[in-house]
Amino acid sequence: MKFDVRTEMEYSAQSPGTLILNIHALRTPRQTVISEIFAIEPYTKVEELVSPNRENRLMRFEIQDGTSIKVTYKATVDNFCEIKDYNQLEEIPVAKMDPAVMPYLYPSRYCQSDKLYRLANHLFGHIINPFEKVSALTDWIHQNVQYLSGTTNSQTSAYDTVTEQAGVCRDFAHLGIALCRALTIPARYFTGYAYQLKPADFHACFEAYIGEEWVLFDATKLVPLNGLIKIASGRDAADTAIANIFGNVMFTSMLVSCELAEENFEPFYYEQSGIKGLSYL
Repeated sequence: MKFDVRTEMEYSAQSPGTLILNIHALRTPRQTVISEIFAIEPYTKVEELVSPNRENRLMRFEIQDGTSIKVTYKATVDNFCEIKDYNQLEEIPVAKMDPAVMPYLYPSRYCQSDKLYRLANHLFGHIINPFEKVSALTDWIHQNVQYLSGTTNSQTSAYDTVTEQAGVCRDFAHLGIALCRALTIPARYFTGYAYQLKPADFHACFEAYIGEEWVLFDATKLVPLNGLIKIASGRDAADTAIANIFGNVMFTSMLVSCELAEENFEPFYYEQSGIKGLSYL
C-alpha cells in the first residue's frame, strides 16, 4: 500500500551545534521508498549515515550560532504487509535462535526485562503458542495502562510504566518489549509514520521475533497495523531517537503527516484476525 509521508521541523541555535535526524523511511525488502525529498532552509550541507545493522537512516549536519533552520522531508513509500496464520507455531529455543536477534533478548536501558521476569511469567508463562502469548501481553498493556499524554518523560522505563499505569506510545512499546524479553521472546522497538493517528505524530510500537520473523504489535491500538511506515528499529527508544542534538540548539516546531497515496485501503487489527499476525519487515 502506498503512503505519502511528510515531516517539517524547525530549530534555533544559541551556539554552534550538530544535529542527527532519524526521519527517513527505511528501505527494506518489504518497504520501498518510491521517491523522497530532504531539504534544509537555508541550505546546509548534509551527510547521510546508515547504521551498521541497516535499521536506521541518519542525516548529520551542523548548525551555526544564532541561526534558525527548517528541515523538510517528503516521501512516497510502498509497504508490503503479509498476514500469516500462527496457529501451529512453536517457540524457538534460545539455543537455536539466529545470533542476529540475540541483542533483542537482553535487558536494555528502557526495557528492564530482568526486573519483570516474575510478573511476565505469572501472567503469561502458561500460554504455549508464542503469538498468543505476545497478543495476550499486548492486550493486558492496553487494558491496564492508560494512554495519557504528559504523564511520562524521556527517562520513563518499562518498569516505571508498570508502576504508574499510564504513558504514551513509547511507554506502551517499552513495556511490550520488556515483557516479551522476560518470556524469552526477542523484541525490538519500532518507530514510524502512522496513518489515521490523531493528533498526527511519529508513532512507536514493537516487533516480536516469532516463527523466525518479526511480527508487529501495537498495545495502544490507535492505528491500523498495516498503516505504518517504518523509520527505524532498535533495542529501545535510545537507538531510534527522531533527533539527537549536540550543542545549545532548541527545537521550535514540528509537523508530521501520513496520508494514503492510493485507494482501497482495508485497515487490519488483531481483534478481527484471531490467530493471524502481520509480518511487516
